[in-house]
Amino acid sequence: MIDELVDAEVPGPVAVLHWNPHRPRFRGRVGRRLPLTAPVGNFGDLLGPEIVRRMRVLHGGADAPARPQAARLLSVGSILHFARDGDVVWGSGVNGRIPLDQYEDVRLDVRAVRGPRTAAFLAERGAAVPSVFGDPALLVPRLMPELAPGPAAARDDYVIVPNLHDHAAVARDRRTIDPRSPWRQVVGRIARARAVYASSLHGLVIAEAFGVPAVRIAARLEQDLKYEDYALGSGGDLLPVFPDLPTAFAHPRAGRRDFAPDLEKLMEAFPHDLW
Repeated sequence: MIDELVDAEVPGPVAVLHWNPHRPRFRGRVGRRLPLTAPVGNFGDLLGPEIVRRMRVLHGGADAPARPQAARLLSVGSILHFARDGDVVWGSGVNGRIPLDQYEDVRLDVRAVRGPRTAAFLAERGAAVPSVFGDPALLVPRLMPELAPGPAAARDDYVIVPNLHDHAAVARDRRTIDPRSPWRQVVGRIARARAVYASSLHGLVIAEAFGVPAVRIAARLEQDLKYEDYALGSGGDLLPVFPDLPTAFAHPRAGRRDFAPDLEKLMEAFPHDLW
């Protein structure tokens, strides 16, 4: 099922959109469970508001006094199907699981997109798209240096970062990181690993951002589009995709590819003018 719910956080007058719908949860004994709801908390989707906040701090910005929202910003995530007229896009991408008829014809202020697949998709719909590519999560090491491991940090030989829908299949492995864990914890463990095996897109993005070899494992429900969009948008080759962990382990050179994102250009494209 495709979700149609997105949260918004508001640093000053700008709503920073990100995917974090509430899902059913239950509490109590079997037969007397009380239905509750709780946000999904998928770590990659929660990075957007913090990246935006850090970008503003880096450039000397401070949160403006609360007032009615003047703009909506789409940054991290495959969330362009939530876009409305006048929204600003900085690093978002299209979602291959969303039917094309769910993308409305809207006028967007595009500053950067995740990659060329998204650029072509928007250009076909009449949007003016600059040649500025990159997932903003690539900026995490620059914006959050405290999450980088120190020289004496203990390192795992590898960790597994499943897509949200793949977690149950690998949850028993002690090397598996639950993508719903606090995002600082997830990023820290990825940064400390010597290799990352991931069906989570942002497991791959964060690994490569910190220089950790990233091996793509096929996701059960996700389409190739967003992975290819990211890989091409980060100035490199496509990431080979392996059907499962044993197959990936049999290829010791997997996870090493050309990788040259233009982070300066991505940072220059940040829409400071919204504030």
